[in-house]
Amino acid sequence: MSDSSLPALPASDRHDVAARLREALLGASFTADGLLELLGAPAYAALARSETVPALRATRGDTPLEALVRLFLLQQPVPHARVAGVLPVDACLESGWLVRVGANPAASGDPGDDVAATVDVRPYGGPAGEDWFIVSDLGCAVGGAGGIGSKDQGVVLGVGGASTTLAGITVRTPVSSALDLGTGSGIQALHAAQHATRVTATDLNPRALHITALTLALSGAPAADLREGSLFEPLRNGETYDLIVSNPPFVISPGARLTYRDGGMGGDDLCRSIVQGAGERLSEGGFAQFLANWQHVEGEDWQDRLRSWVPRGCDAWIVQREVQDVSQYAELWLRDAGDHRGDAVQYQARYDAWLDEFEARKVKAVGFGWITLRKTSAAVPAITMEEWPHPVEQPLGETVRVHFDRLDYLRANDDAALLEAHFRLVAEIVQEQIGMPGAEDPEHVVLRQHRGMRRATQVDTVGAGFAGVCDGSLSAGRILDAIAQLMGEDPVLLRDRTPAQIRLLVEQGFLEPTRS
Repeated sequence: MSDSSLPALPASDRHDVAARLREALLGASFTADGLLELLGAPAYAALARSETVPALRATRGDTPLEALVRLFLLQQPVPHARVAGVLPVDACLESGWLVRVGANPAASGDPGDDVAATVDVRPYGGPAGEDWFIVSDLGCAVGGAGGIGSKDQGVVLGVGGASTTLAGITVRTPVSSALDLGTGSGIQALHAAQHATRVTATDLNPRALHITALTLALSGAPAADLREGSLFEPLRNGETYDLIVSNPPFVISPGARLTYRDGGMGGDDLCRSIVQGAGERLSEGGFAQFLANWQHVEGEDWQDRLRSWVPRGCDAWIVQREVQDVSQYAELWLRDAGDHRGDAVQYQARYDAWLDEFEARKVKAVGFGWITLRKTSAAVPAITMEEWPHPVEQPLGETVRVHFDRLDYLRANDDAALLEAHFRLVAEIVQEQIGMPGAEDPEHVVLRQHRGMRRATQVDTVGAGFAGVCDGSLSAGRILDAIAQLMGEDPVLLRDRTPAQIRLLVEQGFLEPTRS
């Protein structure tokens, strides 16, 4: 792959320069918090939409921080003299972080020259307040409605909504080894480096591996084992990991025009290949977590399609977050590439090609969501499929981990054991009663979570009464006996029909088992 149309990157082996540059950026408050304070919330939010005008207006002063924002975020040339007292300019020029621009860029040391950044450097706040920096190609810190800064096949984007979503749902328990498959700018590898002893990052694009090394070095994180190649190809025979994460090029498109987003396989085959291939690369009890797109094909249930992807020996939790019809989907990704701002005839031809591709595959819509696998030795793995397009509370990593703990509990306890168990209603659950005004009894009773997935589930009168008195003090069976007496029901029949509802409430995180 040729990157000839893209600028040369800073040296990835000059850790001394990266450390000095990091120290200088932090000293000038070039951090997520510093930017928010300087720019204000509206201009700061506009940057995430690739809109730079508000930030340009907010950086017309002469402070060091304003100069750095213009240099590294807004891709504006800055006079050498303005940053000479802030950055190790000579070292940055020598190692390729900066270049001279202007009338005489070859003149070395001329204080009248301007300097420009060769890469985008964006402050990023880590989960524990860390000050990190994400490196990407110029103008490509994020994509979005404005289009990317370059349409070169090998362009490397920074952090977008998908990146932060995956980082938020990833289980963050300490592990020996983690794999970032298709690392891009290195954001997932950076997160993994905080709780994994060894991090491996792979990518088909050698430029992405170079930029990942820069991201890790500039963020003060340990170096990763960087390997070039497609999907699992760079891994050695028998090599397994405790954690695998991937925000792959999941876009279902007619061709592989942009490496960072287009899978290059037919339909959703790339996402299927990643999910199916992860099973043999996971250590026992390990997690694999992906973002993916999948086709909704005429005459096929999407859940059946995704269930066939799950590798043997793995539990799975698959959440469909959004569904778009094929026209919406094509428009989204044509705009992501900025095609709507180019030649109208070419735009229409590309749009037509997307629809032709979908029509040939009998695809009526495309789903987007999260796929989590966990390697298990259980005789019958558990597969949970759900559609939940509603807001959730990030980060969700701990919610994901506990979900699989609950699956283990339910698998290990039959109905008789559930009736002997003690349960507690999880904190911040509210009950909503829905019915006609003045009616004696509600038509529906809904339990709603205010944390984590923020699920809502409908229960009957028995389920609502059961959940309402679960404080860990009485066994489930004794609570049901008391409810049966209050309602004039046969306690044996009530014990027979209620465990299924208890299982659902435990699985969805409304009830948690306690020790008696």
